[in-house]
Amino acid sequence: MLLFVVRRLAWAVGLVAVVSLITFVIFLGLPDRTINSRQALVTPNLQAQWHLDGHSMPEKYVLFLKHIALHGDFGRSMRQPLSVREIMTSALPVTASLVIGGTIMFLLLAFPIGLFSALRPRSLLDKGLMVLLLVGVSAHPVFLGLILSYFLGFKWHVTPIAGYCNLHYHPHDICGGPRYWALHMILPWITFAFLFAALYARMIRASVIEALSEDYVRTAQAKGAGTWRILRRHVSRNAMLPVVSMLGMDVGIAFGGSIFIETVFDLPGVGQALYQALASADEPVILGVALLVSVAVVIANLAADLLYCVIDPRVRTRTGQQETTLAVRRRRREPVRGLTEPVS
Repeated sequence: MLLFVVRRLAWAVGLVAVVSLITFVIFLGLPDRTINSRQALVTPNLQAQWHLDGHSMPEKYVLFLKHIALHGDFGRSMRQPLSVREIMTSALPVTASLVIGGTIMFLLLAFPIGLFSALRPRSLLDKGLMVLLLVGVSAHPVFLGLILSYFLGFKWHVTPIAGYCNLHYHPHDICGGPRYWALHMILPWITFAFLFAALYARMIRASVIEALSEDYVRTAQAKGAGTWRILRRHVSRNAMLPVVSMLGMDVGIAFGGSIFIETVFDLPGVGQALYQALASADEPVILGVALLVSVAVVIANLAADLLYCVIDPRVRTRTGQQETTLAVRRRRREPVRGLTEPVS
């Protein structure tokens, strides 16, 4: 287990290093572009801020890593009187609230829908749920967000239309505290959940149907095990393997893809900061968001790999082989060890 964790941590550090090198080449390694004279800069660009002019490319990269990794210095915004770290510090909790809360909500929706559809395949319930999910996955987040804001916020006054309240209340804030924070995040969470619940419910449905057709499940049924006992002891963990695999990628990517939801509901998150930076060609902020999202994807995949290891012990118990998680996932027809014991 320890060797597996160390190997995955080393792989994650290597990925972050590769991402930093690619980011450096794109933003600082390429020749400087000429700036239109009408675009007055508030502060110098990153080359001038970090005093990179006159250095060789390797030296520039070392200075780049020194500022980013050692000092957490992403430079200052070229359009706002703020440092990039200040912008990211204020925007990250908003996006994290959206992504984490939306992920919990779509999992709470996807698991029961997927299970009920798998237990009654091709029934009216299954077809109705699949149609509802098809509508959810087909709707654009901007359209879905505006519809929810109009009916639940403007028409029926159930929730606020837009805006954000901090989780912790401060006297200088207009609103704050867990109650108002959750109230303002309900519509963004629902919009986020609809985008992913359909995909995950269909994946869970397919995984459960496949697991229910396995020999070890039929053996448990022959020994008199009930449906819910079979789902809990024999099917659930095997069906969760592809969900965990996809969750690591989707949660990380959602940090960068939340721009539509944050724009609709006026959330001052990472996506909104990226949108404003792209509109004003604010390169330090764009660089900071790119690195932040890349690291979030790496961390989310690392967490998924470790969780996969807990669910499927074969990942860490294989000896004498250099086996990757992907190789184990291809053998999903084999039940996870510990789930095929005789039913008492």
